[in-house]
Amino acid sequence: QVQLAESGGGLVQAGGSLRLSCAASGSFFSFNVMGWYRQAPGKQRELVSTITRSGETNYADSVKGRFTISRGNAKNTVYLQMNSLKPEDTAVYYCNTDWGDGMGYWGKGTLVTVSS
Repeated sequence: QVQLAESGGGLVQAGGSLRLSCAASGSFFSFNVMGWYRQAPGKQRELVSTITRSGETNYADSVKGRFTISRGNAKNTVYLQMNSLKPEDTAVYYCNTDWGDGMGYWGKGTLVTVSS
C-alpha cells in the first residue's frame, strides 16, 4: 500500500507563488507516473501536470508557462512549482501516482487559495 503525503498549499495573493510537494512511501516499487490534479468547488477534478519516471512532463494548457513539475532528489518525491498564480487556480490539489505495482493511488489533497 502506497501512501502519498502532500504539503505546500496555502493562501497567496494573485501573482504569487507556491510549491507543492508529494512524497510517496510504503512500497518497494517506484512510480511509473506521478502528478497533480485539482478540483475547484463545484467542478470536476482535472489534470494539472504529470511526470514520468524517465522525466517526461505533461501540463494542462491552463498552467503551461506558469507551473513546473519536477522530481526531487529523494526517491519517489515530486514537486509542483506554481508561479503567477491566478484566482482561478484556487482548488484542492491532489497528488496521484500510477505505481510500479500496477495500482493507482491518491493523496488526501492540499488546499490552494489565490486571492484577487
